[in-house]
Amino acid sequence: MKARNKMRQLINQKGKVIRAVGAHNGLTARLVERHNFDAVWASGFEISSSFAKPDANILSMTEFKNITENIIESTTLPVIADCDTGFGNVNNVIETVKKFENIGVSGISIEDKIFPKMNSFVEKGQSLISKKEFEDKLKAAKDTQIDPDLIIIARIESLIAGSGMDDALERAFAYYQAGADMILIHSKIHNPSEVLQFRKLWNYPTPVVIVPTTYPMFSVEEARNNDFKMLIYANPIIRSSVKAINDTLSKLYSSDSLLEIDDDLIDMSYMFDLQKVKEMV
Repeated sequence: MKARNKMRQLINQKGKVIRAVGAHNGLTARLVERHNFDAVWASGFEISSSFAKPDANILSMTEFKNITENIIESTTLPVIADCDTGFGNVNNVIETVKKFENIGVSGISIEDKIFPKMNSFVEKGQSLISKKEFEDKLKAAKDTQIDPDLIIIARIESLIAGSGMDDALERAFAYYQAGADMILIHSKIHNPSEVLQFRKLWNYPTPVVIVPTTYPMFSVEEARNNDFKMLIYANPIIRSSVKAINDTLSKLYSSDSLLEIDDDLIDMSYMFDLQKVKEMV
């Protein structure tokens, strides 16, 4: 089954909460698949961090596309591309959809902030484009896609920017009418009250996605009970990796051999398995 068909089936499966995990290269995507998650989120934050760059549209669309292509080649899971604001205006969105659909993504997420954007958890620099301008972006994306199974996710940043719940709901309705396949409502407070309120007030058929980075206590069961369709674990891989690398380097620096960290290292045979060395002729 093609990944896009699989994604559509997951969305249409009643009671299913899709669990997508952020990855930043082929290796991390393959590990997401090995642990039986449903999808990979080609995370803008993770990819930017892997280049030691801010998540602020520093990397180009082509750089993101190339990394996302490596992710797609490394997994059979559906891959959702975090395309930030679409890398510019309507014309950039058109080009983004063409290129990312061509490499095989199952979904494309774009958000309604100005370009260049700033990561949603940075306190300053959170400004939205007009509702009409983002509607135009969504319509352009839907008009551009060739495969009807490609998912376009409209990410609403009203609660991040401090524009309030009414603005979030007005934008969600406009984006639903513009053809968005899913609505992502983003919140940065440290409990799920905002997203729960949004879900209670959202009475339209477009499925809702959340990113519980700042409210990690929110469970899959709670998501199911409140009719959320997808949970995106956006950045635990890069953050846990940095912690592990820091611990390893600290131990190594204070020791006089590799023996001190040997128990912390995955066996080389596992690495060869991840690399699919046995498939080489």
